[in-house]
Amino acid sequence: MPRMDPLFAEEVNSFGRFDARACLNCGVCSAVCPMGIELLPRKLFRYVLLGVKDRVLENVQAVYSCLLCRLCEVNCPAQVRVAENVRFLRYYLNKKVFQI
Repeated sequence: MPRMDPLFAEEVNSFGRFDARACLNCGVCSAVCPMGIELLPRKLFRYVLLGVKDRVLENVQAVYSCLLCRLCEVNCPAQVRVAENVRFLRYYLNKKVFQI
C-alpha cells in the first residue's frame, strides 16, 4: 500500500509553480497524447496532489517519455499547464531523487 506524503505537492511546487488542481480528470489529455501515455498527466498529477510519492516514482519513465508537445494543453477544457507541470516534476526528480 502506498504511503501518503502530505508535503509532497508542496515540495514539487517549490521548484516551480506546479498547478494541477484545476485538472478535471476527464482524460482528454490521455486521448490526444501522440505517445499514448495513458498515465500522463491526469493520474500522475493526481498522485502528486494526493501525496502518493511512491506511485510517482514507480512511473518515472512515463514522466520522461512526455514530448512536452502541449497537444494535451491545447485540448484541455480546464486549461491546465500540463507541459509546465511535467517540467517542474522532472526538475524535482532530477534534484531530489536522482540528485543531478
